Parts: sequence; C-alpha cells; structure tokens
Amino acid sequence: MNNNLKTQGYCLIDVDVVALNNAGKNIMSNFDNAVATKSIIKNGRSYTYVSGQAFRYWWRDALQKNCGWKLSPVVREDKIAYTNANPLEYPDDDVFGYMRAASEETTDEKGKKKKVNVTVTRISPLKNSAIVSACAVRPVENWSSMARQEGDSVPYGKQEYSAIMKGMFSLDLNMIGTFSNYNKTGYQNLSQKLKETAIENGCTEIEDPFVTGQKLVQLPLNIRIQRATDTIKALKNISGGAMQTNNMGDVTPKFIILASTDSGNHPFSHIVSSYGDRDEMVKLNIDALKEVFDEYKDNFIGKIFIGRRKGFFDEYDEDLEKLQQTYQDLVVYGPVNAMIDAYCGQLTNQMK
Repeated sequence: MNNNLKTQGYCLIDVDVVALNNAGKNIMSNFDNAVATKSIIKNGRSYTYVSGQAFRYWWRDALQKNCGWKLSPVVREDKIAYTNANPLEYPDDDVFGYMRAASEETTDEKGKKKKVNVTVTRISPLKNSAIVSACAVRPVENWSSMARQEGDSVPYGKQEYSAIMKGMFSLDLNMIGTFSNYNKTGYQNLSQKLKETAIENGCTEIEDPFVTGQKLVQLPLNIRIQRATDTIKALKNISGGAMQTNNMGDVTPKFIILASTDSGNHPFSHIVSSYGDRDEMVKLNIDALKEVFDEYKDNFIGKIFIGRRKGFFDEYDEDLEKLQQTYQDLVVYGPVNAMIDAYCGQLTNQMK
C-alpha cells in the first residue's frame, strides 16, 4: 500500500425547510423564546452551516446503526469527558481519535505494584469540514407553538431555511488500524499495557515509514479494510440534524466525489460556486473539475468516482457523461450509492 494513501471525499446535500444545527437563543427575535440557526458571514453574505462536530456525531451514529459498530463508552468526571481510548476494541476510537489522561497499574523491578499516569492521544484519521450552504441563504423566522388539548399554547420562534449544502472530508488510510507508541502529542496512541495486549492478540509491529527507528502496532489487514470501507459506506445512510420531528430533512449525499490520492491536500473544495445578484443560486463548475483532473493527475491513485442522485443537478447529467468519456481512464460516473460501493471496491484492493 502507498505510504501516503488518503481518501478525499466531497459531497452535496439538498434540504428544504430545515434547521439542522441551532446556535441557541436568537437575540434578534421579537419572541422571548426563539432559537437561531448556525450561520456565518463571508464576503458580506450569510451562509448557514452544520458544525464539523455535529457532522461527526451523525457519522458515528450511522456507523453504529447501519454498520454494527460497537461505540467506545464515554466516561464523565467532573467537567471532563473522554472515551475508553481503546482503538483495538472500539473502531470509533480508531477512526475518530481521542485524548485521555488516566492511570495504569504496573509492577516495578522489585515486584511492587504501583500506579503511573498514562496520557494517550490519537489524531483522528478522519478529518471533515463543516457542512456549509453552497450559496447565500436568508433564514426565515417562523412562529410555532407548543399546544395540547388543555391550557394556553406556548409560542416560540425558530429559523428555517432551504439550501444546497457542501462538505468535504479526508480519511488517512495508512492510519486506520495503525498505532504509534512514542512520546509525542497525538502519537502516544497506546499505553504500554495496551500495546502488549495488542501484540498478544494478533497485531504486528511494523517500521514507521516516516520516523526512522520507530515501530508501529498494526491490526490485521481485514479489520483495517473493514473499518475504512464502513466509514465510507455509512454515508449512504447518514441521518441527523436538529428539529427533525417537524423539519425532517434528508442529509444523505445527493452528489458525491470519491478519490484516492497520495497527498493530504483536498482538490475538490471549489468545484461548486454561487451566482446571481444575491449569490443565492448554485452551479457545478465543470471547467473547475477538468482543471482539478489535469492539475492533480499525478496525485490521483486509481479512478475518481462521481455519484449523482437523479432529480438533483439533472441539468449536468450530459456534462458529466461527457466528462467520463473525456477522462475515461480516470472518471467513473453513476448513481450515488453505486459509486460509493465501487470506490470501496477499489479501496479494498489499494489497501492490500
């Protein structure tokens, strides 16, 4: 496997009348009880967004419910919380990273048992952006009420919006199921005791390709491939967002690009842009895609898979078909879920 193999993903979702990630009390509202949605200003325009943290929560939930992942239990102490920090047993600790300060019982040279402080951290192999509207959005505040058979209703305000939203992610395939054990922030993944347990249970030690003289602990190949492909396939069934009871929105990708690269740089960040007098329309920039293919052709490993759900961006179907013909040795185009599965098939062979 290439020592710097990464999955680069880009996706679009299409939602109507939603409030996917709220920002607390709306101080600009005339209602005493009003909630604002998360938004940010860029070039004088307002863009709604879902925080990267919320996106990761949805992703973890999808892995648990649809891929059968056993999630790492959360321990709460005073004002801090941390997971079990055991990536051998819990795949989400492996993929999403962790930080835990704890103690561990050891035996000294005289045979006496003692407790030593053990701080383990792991940089997440999965990195993702926030999900932000691809064009300027003006959320609308609507009046709602909590009402039942008896008594007065309780009014409240909430912001709602419709938008095409974009997000991107990167998955470091070399890091999946591979753990370092040297004293550096983010790289002390395992305690000495957990490292010994790993080796006793079928893990192997390999040379660190980037740090001379350092060893890495690695899970069996089939487990690493399963965790990587599960992470990508979970996008087919991802769900989440605030106010889903009354404002249900489908947050599965309606357009997706998946590619393997030998670089950490994400090449697809600017292939969709806004236009119009108020920047409130969205377009797919086919020329920008071509430029990415040409500029980064030496960094792509294998094929690039482009998925589109019928009913979304139908006006670009012919352009994408032509793109596949022009770059027939590089691009595969088809339905979203089929392209996710096809990419995972390629990924399986690349990780061997």
